[in-house]
Amino acid sequence: MSESKVLYERVGRVAILSLCDPPANTYSYAMMRDLDDAILKARFDDEVAVIVVTGSGEKFFCAGADINMLQDVTPEFKYNFCLHANETLVRLEQTPKLVIGALNGHTVGGGLEVALACDIRVAKEDGGKIGVPEVKLGVLPGTGGTQRLLRLLGKGKALQLMASGRSMGVAEARELGLVDEVFEADGFMEKVMAYAEQFTPPHAASKAIGLIKRAVQTGDDVGLSQGLALERELQQQLFTSADAKEGMSAFSEKRKAEYTGR
Repeated sequence: MSESKVLYERVGRVAILSLCDPPANTYSYAMMRDLDDAILKARFDDEVAVIVVTGSGEKFFCAGADINMLQDVTPEFKYNFCLHANETLVRLEQTPKLVIGALNGHTVGGGLEVALACDIRVAKEDGGKIGVPEVKLGVLPGTGGTQRLLRLLGKGKALQLMASGRSMGVAEARELGLVDEVFEADGFMEKVMAYAEQFTPPHAASKAIGLIKRAVQTGDDVGLSQGLALERELQQQLFTSADAKEGMSAFSEKRKAEYTGR
């Protein structure tokens, strides 16, 4: 049995998924299969409230698809490889748990596309380059990059970034909106974990956060009336939850709520 290319660890209520294929954590079909399995494991684990996706080592989050692998396979394999990679990232995006991309190093090409499927992106200060240089290989960002960048940055900025193939540092990426938070390199993962834990019980109502995510993700793809209908249904689910009862009781009793994620 081959060694997994995605390391899975749960620390408290946080599941850490580490892309692992040295030296650059490039992804193959095997890695995407392992990532798919890890996403499902975290999704079905009731003790997991937040998922963190990061890269193994110090220099790379992910440098994208394994180009040498792509040169050696058939066009049919390439199509199915891209299709499966897209399906895997959609599964990550649709999992009703907050997903934090911890960019611990270079995040380029398909690596940035993996990060874009995360709900929040935090990066290591001066941690490396960020960008989508696929056009320099004569192809496009084909693991959701064209669509997620469009939605995140708007048409003009997204098109300029993809057409130029330019990469940038972490500070510029934050200014552009690709990165939400930047942490110092020293103790980066400890800072990531502290950041993630604020969204977990007992500090936060993680069930509500998960359904907020579902409302936003689905609402981005449907009309307003359908989005509002979904919002009402999800709100009704929360009204019957233990966390809603606790939150409202704590508010009335003027005390700090202790959430369970239920």
